Amino acid sequence: MIELIQFPFSPFCLPTRRILEFSSATFKIINVPAQERSLVWKLTQQQYYGVPIIRDGKQIIFDDTDDQQIIAKYLDQKLELGLFPADREGEQSILWRFIENEIEGATFRLNDIYYRENLPASDQLQYLRFKERKFGRGCIEQWRQDQKVWLHKLETALVPFEHMLAHREFLLSERPLFVDFDLFGMLENFLFSGHYSLPKSQPNLREWHRCMQTIQIVK
Repeated sequence: MIELIQFPFSPFCLPTRRILEFSSATFKIINVPAQERSLVWKLTQQQYYGVPIIRDGKQIIFDDTDDQQIIAKYLDQKLELGLFPADREGEQSILWRFIENEIEGATFRLNDIYYRENLPASDQLQYLRFKERKFGRGCIEQWRQDQKVWLHKLETALVPFEHMLAHREFLLSERPLFVDFDLFGMLENFLFSGHYSLPKSQPNLREWHRCMQTIQIVK
């Protein structure tokens, strides 16, 4: 059985989880605390500490690159999902870089504002420490003060996707490809706290999101 090692609101774990759900494969979720990666470190033989990782029997799959999508491509091939068609390779490469930079840069900040609600009290100090070591002291409080600015940045960054979805059911095709799951995961991270909703100015995106929540592959 495939095992997904993750923490629940990670913007990079959420696409992987949705791909597995989409596939209808049997899989198991192992949640680790956001800042406790000893299991990941052990499973990867001290090669990697990020999430997600996949354990498939004796195989451990992890993506220690910024632009290869190793986990997604492994699942795509194993489960025969067709998420990476050759004729869309270039377009997908451009889109997922935008999604994982411009979109994720806004969504994780907006979600982190509510980290105390998202995490048990025992994990909050280490989470705050990690964020402040990476982004500077007081970063989350600054994001809270700039919340409207980040919401505007996100809505603006989503405009091209709204336009794309005006002409087809999914971003690049009449069926979902990897970039659909990638964008979906970033937006699920944004929505995780329950304090937000998708922009009312983007009805095509909202309809696409509803579809992506439940769609499963038909083989």
